[in-house]
Amino acid sequence: MLITAVRVFQLRLPTRSIRILRPPHSYRPLSTMGGIGTQTVNTTDRLAALRKLMAERNIDACIVPSEDQHFSEYPAECDKRRAFISGFNGSAGTAIVTKDRAYLFTDGRYFLQAEKQLDKNWALMKQGLPDVPTWQEFITKNVTAPAHAGIDPELISAFEAKSITGTDLTYSENLVDLVWGSAQPARPKNPVFALDVKYAGRDHVNKLAGVREELEKQKARALVVTMLDEVAWLFNLRGADIEFNPVFFGYAVVAADGAILFLDPAQVSQEVLSHLGQDVQLRPYDAFIPYLKGLGAGLQDDDKVLIGDKASVAVAEALGYPYISITRSPIADLKSIKNATEIEGFRASHIRDGSALVRYFAWLEEQLNQGVELSESQGADQLEKFRSELPLFKGLSFTTISSAGPNGAIIHYSPDPHDCAIIRKDQIYLCDSGGQYLDGTTDVTRTLHFGTPTAEQRRAFTRVLQGHIAIDTAVFPTGTSGYNIDTWARRYLWRDGLDYRHGTGHGVGHFLNVHEGPQGIGTRIAYNSTPLRAGMTVSNEPGYYADGEYGIRIENIVIVREAQTPHNFGDKGYLGFEHVTMAPMGRNLIEVSLLSMEERGWVDAYHKEIWEKVSPLLEGDARARAWLQRECAPL
Repeated sequence: MLITAVRVFQLRLPTRSIRILRPPHSYRPLSTMGGIGTQTVNTTDRLAALRKLMAERNIDACIVPSEDQHFSEYPAECDKRRAFISGFNGSAGTAIVTKDRAYLFTDGRYFLQAEKQLDKNWALMKQGLPDVPTWQEFITKNVTAPAHAGIDPELISAFEAKSITGTDLTYSENLVDLVWGSAQPARPKNPVFALDVKYAGRDHVNKLAGVREELEKQKARALVVTMLDEVAWLFNLRGADIEFNPVFFGYAVVAADGAILFLDPAQVSQEVLSHLGQDVQLRPYDAFIPYLKGLGAGLQDDDKVLIGDKASVAVAEALGYPYISITRSPIADLKSIKNATEIEGFRASHIRDGSALVRYFAWLEEQLNQGVELSESQGADQLEKFRSELPLFKGLSFTTISSAGPNGAIIHYSPDPHDCAIIRKDQIYLCDSGGQYLDGTTDVTRTLHFGTPTAEQRRAFTRVLQGHIAIDTAVFPTGTSGYNIDTWARRYLWRDGLDYRHGTGHGVGHFLNVHEGPQGIGTRIAYNSTPLRAGMTVSNEPGYYADGEYGIRIENIVIVREAQTPHNFGDKGYLGFEHVTMAPMGRNLIEVSLLSMEERGWVDAYHKEIWEKVSPLLEGDARARAWLQRECAPL
């Protein structure tokens, strides 16, 4: 990556000054760095304008989802409609605005954040709690025909629309866009670049051949690809259109006799054209829906086109419902199994990433011991600086969750650089962060205490650690899903009557989105439809959150691999995990008396592995080496 300039930030500290350099990374605009914040937004005028438009169009309830037309978990600024209309900017949630009420539906990761950000106009619907409906159930029960529920047809999947019954869904222009008006940001059109096969492991011609094999198996004429990470993976291309995610706005259609990539011509260089060669036809991004309409018009009775279960109603209507087959995209499954090159990249990038974390934690401890006052945001900036100095670094993989004390209990909290807490020695510090590298994506959480933790904190941390070890050391038969093993991470917390309101693990992309499906470990029943398979990557991140006091989470990335067992009952084969994250646990938070001998042995072996792999990268940083040596000493 070429760095064209360096910005210097002067931190104003009471006892000393520290200069932090922050390079303008390739796909994360500096102006958007910082946290999600917790400020309340006054939405009165926005809601009034929206209701006026609803009344003009005979819409009784307006549904505003989080996703964009590609169903991205993290949309571009121009697509953050739900955040604009509600003031809540967590990554998951759906807003429903009726003639006289407004509701925000979200899950347990965001309850505290939503309570802080929503103003008096909104009712928070805490999904997952008893007697709280999903937004789909709410619409079905409360907006019954002849009432109309309005939604942009590009922002609801055809699969999901089929599940909503008893109400009249009205597909209309996007009303939030009309309210937003000229203030709505423009859609990004950043340069696209080719990912060298030495990092990808397979060229795009080979990947297209794999997709065509799936088409033949399902006797389908074509596959429509709408998810941005699937488009990027399929063609070995990366971009910078969505913050933290190296993707670009594009669609694709793959058939037996060709492949078409739809993206803005201004984003395409000669290098990209040479990379794609004669195997891929390029068309403008805006030509996608018209092309589908033409394709659909030429289909015969027996023709079938595959669309993913996240493809929109607009896509389905363009092709024609008689000719589509809604299925999980075969690319999702192909992408989830990392090849040998990608796996080696995960290992290497996590070792390098571990060196940045060690340098940061050692630096932070020294600053606090010297009486330097540092905010959560300043800490996140310094961690980013250390990462930016590493080879193959391309940016962060998400906004750093640098949280002190009670902010750690806000599961997806990130600090507002203009208004955030000070990191204190007498509080738990939770840091969830990650980087994007050409050879891999990292996501790691460590919980530390730079003073003397309480007995309660040590016990809770150790219960979380025991659950983490249980997942890390798990051995299970082939065909087991992450849904089946989620309770292994919780059972030690359950012994103390504790738990957490999030999944235990999510898939991770290879220099792609930090959250990747379809695999995961959690209580969502959808995870039960995807058995864990060798080559998959997944996070291992149990936690515990004492509202208003502190948060604890321990997260490693693990790779599913074949396990060697003395027997092979049923000839199924058995699987286990290989951890690749290399950062020590919070040593002074471990209550050793709670650990079994096997668990103590795991901690010591893990720390020994970290020392052997990470310490050679710290030869020029005596402070970091000393900190790492202390933290990796046997229990």
